[in-house]
Amino acid sequence: MKHLLLTFFTWWNSDTWGTRFFTWRKGEFVGTDEFGNKYYKERGGKRRWVIYKNLAEASQIPAGWHGWMHYRTNTPPTESGYVAHDWEIAHSPNLTGTPNAYRPKGSILTPEKRPAVTGDYNAWTPGE
Repeated sequence: MKHLLLTFFTWWNSDTWGTRFFTWRKGEFVGTDEFGNKYYKERGGKRRWVIYKNLAEASQIPAGWHGWMHYRTNTPPTESGYVAHDWEIAHSPNLTGTPNAYRPKGSILTPEKRPAVTGDYNAWTPGE
């Protein structure tokens, strides 16, 4: 029941009913990446889309699929035999809004203090 309600009211959990219907009606399956995301294109058209396996996180699209999704190439990685280069790094999730997010010194969410002001900058204080 929970999954049914999530597909009705959320777009960030995989796909919605509208996306499923459009994919069923006009979509042509192209391939799957190593994260389990499924890629589609419109039959006889130019639209391309991805249905994420879990959360809709655009940074999960690998480099080969990214090129196909943004029309840099018309051949998907499944047909071209794309192999990632040695210098490409693996995906790391976006940690914004999580306890592991980056928090610089001086952030209200970290106990570390901001370094003292030096040089040509004087901090403003009220009443001066």
